[in-house]
Amino acid sequence: MLNLIQKDDLKEYTLSSQWVDYENPEIQKKARELSLDLDGLELVENIYHFVRDEIDHSMDAGQDRVTFKASDVLKEGHGICFAKSNLLAALLRFAGVPTGFCYQRLVHEDGFLVHGLNAAYIKGKWVRMDARGNYQGIDAQFSLGEEKLAFPIQDAGEEDYPYIYSHPDSRVTNALVHSENVEEAYRNIPTSLTY
Repeated sequence: MLNLIQKDDLKEYTLSSQWVDYENPEIQKKARELSLDLDGLELVENIYHFVRDEIDHSMDAGQDRVTFKASDVLKEGHGICFAKSNLLAALLRFAGVPTGFCYQRLVHEDGFLVHGLNAAYIKGKWVRMDARGNYQGIDAQFSLGEEKLAFPIQDAGEEDYPYIYSHPDSRVTNALVHSENVEEAYRNIPTSLTY
């Protein structure tokens, strides 16, 4: 099992920001709706399932518009992995669950591509979860035990980056906010992250 490394003070994983904009009324409304009469694990799992299952992955749904800010992802109902991870972080943080950002380097077509997911601080430990969305053989699940991510590391050159960040990586942010459409975003996403 991957030894996860928290990069920032725990308080940093609870804050609202430009991309994790949980001060937005619609984010707050949805977080309250999803956490109604729930707490602890049930709350986290319910929010995770909403983002994984009810917010489309842009590529799966044939959407062309790039979303990234959590409130935009909620409004438009779709986003690629990085966008969905911003929404998951915003909803969980508003519900009081410290949530960070993690990355993997995965084989993609003829090369590599960075993939984004989250880690939430639950019961005194970090738990990675991938809300990318299940599609054509992808079966990510919420699990406190054995990880069930969308893309387990399996090919040469692939890598799980062990770090948990309180903010989305700036290289990923730049790639998405400077892309006109989802296809261009995929061309601009880094092929690896070096720290």
